Amino acid sequence: MSCTGCSTNKDEGGGCGKKSSCTSCGKLTVFDWLAHMEYPKNIPAPNIVEVRFKNGRKDFFTNQTGVELFQGDVVATEVSPGHDIGVVSMTGELVSLQMKKKNVKTPESELKKVYRKAKQNDIDKWHEARKLEEPTMFKARTLALKLKLQMKISDVEYQGDKTKAVFYYTADDRVDFRELIKVMADEFKVKIEMKQIGARQEASRLGGIGSCGRELCCSTWLTDFRSVATSAARYQQLSLNPLKLAGQCGKLKCCLNFELDSYMDALKDLPDTNTKLESTKGRAFHQKTDIFKRIMWFSYFDSPSNFIPLSVERVKEIIELNKDGKKPDDLITKTEAPEINLPDYENVVGQDSLTRFDNAKKKKKKKKKKNPEAATIQVDKPQPTRKEQPELPKKQVPPVQPKATQEGQKRRNNQENKEAQNKGNNKAQQHKNRRNKPQPPPNSLESN
Repeated sequence: MSCTGCSTNKDEGGGCGKKSSCTSCGKLTVFDWLAHMEYPKNIPAPNIVEVRFKNGRKDFFTNQTGVELFQGDVVATEVSPGHDIGVVSMTGELVSLQMKKKNVKTPESELKKVYRKAKQNDIDKWHEARKLEEPTMFKARTLALKLKLQMKISDVEYQGDKTKAVFYYTADDRVDFRELIKVMADEFKVKIEMKQIGARQEASRLGGIGSCGRELCCSTWLTDFRSVATSAARYQQLSLNPLKLAGQCGKLKCCLNFELDSYMDALKDLPDTNTKLESTKGRAFHQKTDIFKRIMWFSYFDSPSNFIPLSVERVKEIIELNKDGKKPDDLITKTEAPEINLPDYENVVGQDSLTRFDNAKKKKKKKKKKNPEAATIQVDKPQPTRKEQPELPKKQVPPVQPKATQEGQKRRNNQENKEAQNKGNNKAQQHKNRRNKPQPPPNSLESN
């Protein structure tokens, strides 16, 4: 079988490529850390299992077949009408904890049932239904455009027995799609169900890569979509740039709420940013704050481009002095200036220099070794002065011969080379004749 948790499968060239049902690359996977724990003999094991369908849709079912189910088993479940095919994502005691977390209070007797483990015919029919989803979605979009409906169909999910199709769409206003349902029922010959979802739910179903370079949180683990306000960005000292603060859904990023509580706790001890500090040099106003380093930057009204870093304790001290009517000589002194230690690895090999390739490499000069014997000779016998030094004989330069004499010399050299070559050939021929000359027969006396 192919990967059923992803939007693609092995037959189409996607998925994880496992032959068994994939349980690791699906959306919203859960690690069952209670899987290997045995139940006491007097306590029956729970019969409720969690089953995952397309794009992380999950539901709880009761296992009344008596067959032990494990994580990753493909099962046929009860739906109305017909049956659906899903993958078991959780079993055992962890299911009851998950139901408490999701606030599911439906009694076990009212939950839908697991019919059986899926047969090969069920799985083949399920894969055929999955292959019909993409062309069905494109066809439904063209039908909605012909009817001039202001809606966007983002996903289609077929039931495992190919008797029902659920269309997920997004729209800004209320849409009357009664005529669209009639047209699609005649076109696809299945039962049609329409479900409206929000922009965040659409992004979680489609998936994607965020600006951080990782997979979207809403499509991997996040299920609780809380409202995000611009105040979350203000508390974290972020620039209010909609291009950077908005996610793929067009709304504010959900990750703005992840660290908001830590920032709120750290801001409780900081002074108000609207407070003006007074000194003998003038009044200063707040520019920015490093919350976790507890450093606040102020600037005088006369020189707003000059940022003065102050610790939170120093700011509180100046505020108390101003309340008593006193003004310090300066906001900060050299001894009280907070030291900002730069990392040791900064610009180690000069990678920040723009002219690092302009400077030519200087060759190192080799030091000449002095000969101690020569030094002693120089000490014993002083060198002659410039007048006493003997004149060296001048190097004799051969006279330049005219062209005519040069050509005659070349002819003579060529003739001498030919003569030498002929002599060598004659010697070789004589040696060859001497070897081939027949020898006289041996004398009879010498043979006896």
